[in-house]
Amino acid sequence: VQLVESGGGLVQPGGSLRLSCAASGIIYSSYCMGYFRQAPGQEREGVAAIYTGGGSTYYADSVKGRFTISQDAAKNTVDLEMNSLEPEDTAMYYCAGTNADFPYQALRRSNVHYWGQGTQVTVS
Repeated sequence: VQLVESGGGLVQPGGSLRLSCAASGIIYSSYCMGYFRQAPGQEREGVAAIYTGGGSTYYADSVKGRFTISQDAAKNTVDLEMNSLEPEDTAMYYCAGTNADFPYQALRRSNVHYWGQGTQVTVS
């Protein structure tokens, strides 16, 4: 199983970035995929998740209304569109493949089976 993220970078407050996670080696349509983030000195936290079999989503309160998670089944990718970025969103962002049955469960680290390598997002 391999999860490869791309799309991080440096952006000014109020700006936007789009992350993409390419998945291989898993039954793509049967997973809850998620994005987590970890800022220096803080625990890794789940921010958004999607059930690739049906498209249902779930978001952490801190990003609700600003971030949108989506999928492209033809490409086996899961994207995270991040708008109205704030300095507090600065972190390493990780794609995750989970064993969760529902997207809200996919934001729990205990349900993560696979991690991507991470991509840095800096808002400054």
